[in-house]
Amino acid sequence: MPAKIKLGISSCLLGAKVRYDGGHKWDRFLTDTLGQYVDFVPVCPELECGLGVPREAMRLVGDPGAPRLLTVHTRRDHTEQMLSWAQSRVEELAQENLAGFIFKSRSPSSGMAQVKVYNLQGAPVKRGAGLFAALFMARFPYLPVEDEGRLHDPRIRENFIERVFTLGRWQEFLAKKWSLSDLIAFHSRHKLLLLAHSPKHYRVLGRLVAQAKEIDRKELAAQYQALLLEAMKLQSTNKKQANVLQHIQGYFKKVTTPEEKQELLELIDAYRRGELPLLAPLTLVNHYVRKFGPPYLQEQYYLHPHPLELQLRYHA
Repeated sequence: MPAKIKLGISSCLLGAKVRYDGGHKWDRFLTDTLGQYVDFVPVCPELECGLGVPREAMRLVGDPGAPRLLTVHTRRDHTEQMLSWAQSRVEELAQENLAGFIFKSRSPSSGMAQVKVYNLQGAPVKRGAGLFAALFMARFPYLPVEDEGRLHDPRIRENFIERVFTLGRWQEFLAKKWSLSDLIAFHSRHKLLLLAHSPKHYRVLGRLVAQAKEIDRKELAAQYQALLLEAMKLQSTNKKQANVLQHIQGYFKKVTTPEEKQELLELIDAYRRGELPLLAPLTLVNHYVRKFGPPYLQEQYYLHPHPLELQLRYHA
């Protein structure tokens, strides 16, 4: 694993009492489990832009493409105050080298999607993003972002955390004096993980690495990072994962017995059909990697893309 990764996060999810009613939305998975492996950078748009705690509840009103931030009862308009602060804050966050951001769902400032936008008569008519979240995502279009509500879905949680740790490794790579051979090694170690998300992007990245000598190093790193994050944003599927597992099985064909080959094949097929979690065939694969020690597989991040303690890959 890379050194501790930095994640931006809505302050209330860490237990800070910064909500409009003086409460919080403490998420124990984020603080007690994920928090062991990341350093959080907390952000509370309402408090930081000067609205205080407690405060009158607010909501988005008007044009869903450019909504106003109004208090619910007195209809005070805090749009410009929020946007002015947010524009400054996202530039500060650009200096933090974040590997992602976890927003508070449905918040008129921090919700990344599905935030209600009301018409002038007080009825919700559309859904959009909170003012701060929208500016943040526009400023960092490839950065992994999620809200705590969506992270309850095991597939979304796994995808987000894989993206975060992949970006963390890339940031660690860029922080060192790297050579073309280092980039080739980085790309090689991520081959199976990339194939599980997007075979197309893996091929495009491969062509980019092959042409690396002809490209300015800064531009090369920028192109590789954009394609890497774009690839990892795509959800892996049982079919793509099963194809990767079958590719791995080929490394054991000369050292496993017919019975062992059949056992792994049956686990892969059961996973492909959604009858077993990914962890089932991967447990046997990791056993064979330890037993037979193929160097190429030992270096593949696909087998250990994030800490086991996060308990991912348990879903069928």
